Amino acid sequence: MQGVDINATIPNNVGLADDKRLLRALESWQPQFLDWWRDMGPVSFQDSDVYLRTAISVGREGWANFDHVKMPDYRWGVFLAEPTSDRRIAFGDHKGEPVWQDVPGAYRADLRRLLVVQGDTEPASVEQQRALCLTAPSLYDMRNLFQVNVEEGRHLWAMVYLLQRYFGRDGRDEADEMLERHSGDADRPRILGAFNEATPDWLSFFLFTYFTDRDGKYQLASLRESAFDPLSRTCDFMLKEEAHHMFVGASGVARVVDRTVELMKQHDTDDIRPHGGVDVATLQRYLNFHYSVSLDLFGAETSTNAANYFGAGLKGRFQEERRDDDHRLHHTTRLVPLATDDEITTREVTQLASLNETLREDYIADCQKGVDRWNRALADVGLQLILPHVGFNRGVGTFRGRRVTPDGRLIGEAEWATQEGEWLPSVSDREYVESLMVGVHEPGAMAGWVAPPSTGIHAKPVDYDYVRV
Repeated sequence: MQGVDINATIPNNVGLADDKRLLRALESWQPQFLDWWRDMGPVSFQDSDVYLRTAISVGREGWANFDHVKMPDYRWGVFLAEPTSDRRIAFGDHKGEPVWQDVPGAYRADLRRLLVVQGDTEPASVEQQRALCLTAPSLYDMRNLFQVNVEEGRHLWAMVYLLQRYFGRDGRDEADEMLERHSGDADRPRILGAFNEATPDWLSFFLFTYFTDRDGKYQLASLRESAFDPLSRTCDFMLKEEAHHMFVGASGVARVVDRTVELMKQHDTDDIRPHGGVDVATLQRYLNFHYSVSLDLFGAETSTNAANYFGAGLKGRFQEERRDDDHRLHHTTRLVPLATDDEITTREVTQLASLNETLREDYIADCQKGVDRWNRALADVGLQLILPHVGFNRGVGTFRGRRVTPDGRLIGEAEWATQEGEWLPSVSDREYVESLMVGVHEPGAMAGWVAPPSTGIHAKPVDYDYVRV
């Protein structure tokens, strides 16, 4: 495996120096990316030194280096995980055949579409979060935000490399267009709805990185199973970085919960807003929103596209090779939700047709683990957080256009209108949370609505100068 060239214009371990045409294409795209970063990346602190992790190796000996760097100077690059000797396709109609090092002509359009949709999410989240640096609750948190941002930028590079390397002019056009679409833009929005939602505050950011980045984990893990080996190895490396994004969300919400419990005990009340905390009811409403929006990212319960991707070997299931079946799924069935005007029931469909629902169920089980951890802290005050019903506030699939309560009851528009404010963040909720968003720039200091982390980054103390403001 070729080592990372950290002195190159584009650090990589894919041999760019030996492919002059591709190197020129990526070097031509790089200034466009940097223009996008300056225009649509973090609105401030671009000239500050930030304690960031940068890849220096992808092998077993380690893959990251920590140092202070200005974000525009971050060493974005292209990294693939080490190849697996004699790797074979693990699922679909080509099961058992050698994996592909080039794109089969029959699957060119489908594979390009998968890369574009995944790639489009990466810069979208940077755009959604670009103003959060102004209200970071600590320098530790600001640094974590910037780490997430630069890695999302690198994930864009990962998809752009594959597009330009394997799809020629079409891939170069797609790479350009990913910098021309913008989150929430009325004329050129991002492809997926969740990536056009605002991330206006840090409570939303913590829940976004817990729920929406966790969707990213499952999408990348499914693509890691791909028969197209360069995509599989790219996603394998991306998942190493994605783990930190989910850590930011899981630990961030946990710190909000810890501070909430502390304030409730200190003042002997559930209503801690007068004391500058996030009450559990508000946290539940924010959780409901981010969780339900993230569920839509998995698509409808049944999908011909997902079935075709699986059959072709382009996208598998989460941890495909650990599953105890034939990995072809032509003859097995399962139940999926079915919502009508009168009731929520189920219907039987083939496993092949219901791959989206299978992936969503894996995701839901994973989400519940974090909620269980938060609830262990909330048990001290007799409260808990709950994942709402899978049909709550959905805009995709069988629940689209249906009004479903968090506990799974079908209701009408009139009842929804009177109770929506109990289930989803209201204008007053958002105004209150926004009032808490005051930037804290003293090393080790924390905003009053969030507890400090238990440890710092990379063995550094919590009061380290993670961002030199």
